[in-house]
Amino acid sequence: MAGMTGKSVAMPGGPPAAVLVHGAWQGAWCWERAVAALAAAGVRALAIDLPGHGDDPGPLGDLHGDAARVSSVLDALDGPVVLAGHAYGGAVITEAGSHRAVSHLVYLAAFALDDGETCGNAASAEAASEGISHRGRPDLAAGYAAQPDGTSTLEPDVARACFYQDCDPVTAAWAIARLGSQPLASLQQQPYAVAWRTKPSTYVVCADDQAIHPGLQRILARRCFTAVEWPTGHAPFLSRPDLVAALLADLAAHPHGAECAR
Repeated sequence: MAGMTGKSVAMPGGPPAAVLVHGAWQGAWCWERAVAALAAAGVRALAIDLPGHGDDPGPLGDLHGDAARVSSVLDALDGPVVLAGHAYGGAVITEAGSHRAVSHLVYLAAFALDDGETCGNAASAEAASEGISHRGRPDLAAGYAAQPDGTSTLEPDVARACFYQDCDPVTAAWAIARLGSQPLASLQQQPYAVAWRTKPSTYVVCADDQAIHPGLQRILARRCFTAVEWPTGHAPFLSRPDLVAALLADLAAHPHGAECAR
């Protein structure tokens, strides 16, 4: 699979119009198909590796170090930039997304955290009151393989069931082989800032997501200015990169098309 990804590589021709932040255990590689589809539409995009992920030599960071990496990339850009985060990457862009270069936030099946929340307890009261049940769903946490250094890896079968169940077998195997370690502490940290309160934002609910419950995603989506829902699993950048590219291209073309109501 070819693609222009990496923490400091953009499509040729000028600065990127979209910056893409991966989720836990993954790397910039997960966005390759979406970056290629954006390029075909004439939109430059940059997918970055958070510290210690993908091609970045490390060391691994925590939530605040990951947000600092994103901020350092944005510092080199004049904007406007659409900043997209997937899953845990949503927590990262929540902290980093108030940057002057950011015109719009996109939460792709992501943790749009509020003050005092972590990825582990996001909107927990609302989820409980709405009776969200995980019965009959695969258990992502059961696939955590804890390491002595405080990180975890994912069991391949659990990764396939939770992340890539709607991908073809070749794609799923390709992605699973590239998953790395994730510091567990980062999933329990609160963001220093909440960018969706001051920036226009769009939430993408993945209705067949087996990792982050779609019911929880719909609650988090209420925090954003607009929301869309796709009939995909947790990784639409692999299973439906056309959807990802179309949304990001539209937002890049109309970066201030929606005014933030917060």
